[in-house]
Amino acid sequence: MRPTSNAQHLRARIFRSMGTVVSLTVARRRYTQAAVDELESATAVVEGIFTELDLKFSLYREGSEASRVARGELALSEASESMRRLYDEASEWRLATNGAFTAERPDRALDLSGIVKAHAAQEAALSLEAIGLQDWCLNAGGDVLVSGSPQPGTNEPWLAGVVDPGDRQSLLSAFPLRALPALATSGCAERGEHIWTVGSGKAEFVQVTVAATNIMTADVLATAIVAGGTPMLDQAVAKWGVEVLAVRRDGTLLATPGFRDETGQAARKAG
Repeated sequence: MRPTSNAQHLRARIFRSMGTVVSLTVARRRYTQAAVDELESATAVVEGIFTELDLKFSLYREGSEASRVARGELALSEASESMRRLYDEASEWRLATNGAFTAERPDRALDLSGIVKAHAAQEAALSLEAIGLQDWCLNAGGDVLVSGSPQPGTNEPWLAGVVDPGDRQSLLSAFPLRALPALATSGCAERGEHIWTVGSGKAEFVQVTVAATNIMTADVLATAIVAGGTPMLDQAVAKWGVEVLAVRRDGTLLATPGFRDETGQAARKAG
């Protein structure tokens, strides 16, 4: 995430959770000590949400509830309400994407890691709104959710930088988060072939970025498009009205109008 405002208006705090770096950036007209204290308190709230969910849903923690469910030691019907509720949401997305997004690994074990980070960001946003914070950017390992502006009191949008998977030092786009305040990126450029594709063979896209009205939709559809390829991309645009920037294995781009305005190029019109 690369804001487009003078740095004097911004302050950020960073912590690690869910195997990634999470940052909270808050914009103020002036940064008084009270504003700094508010940022510290807000960060503590956000970190608490991420930590609690990580303890429950992490498959890297042997004693977590998610690990017990995945090993078959705890039946899903006997799991906590939050575990069952998130599973139900993942199941709804599986139906909506015709199986392109799934919470089950190839070995049939339950894996909610593809949805829990977005869930944490949603919960954090609700908490930030509850404490009256208006101009902020939350970035959880590339899942970006914003509110307000980096220049408080103006219409200037937060800008989300989309990294080029072929050159991690370059950007493909700087997408303005206006009507669509959430953006997520998925793919194999950094973590390898970790997404289960629909059918056989390697994924068509090495990276997919989706901008949407909420972070859950952006995150799920980014993963679903990597798994389902161009047919899933077209379905996502038609059904959810999202903006998409997808990078094929040969480096060509496939972009919807919102991203084409920013990149100035596209392999073909999507949707």
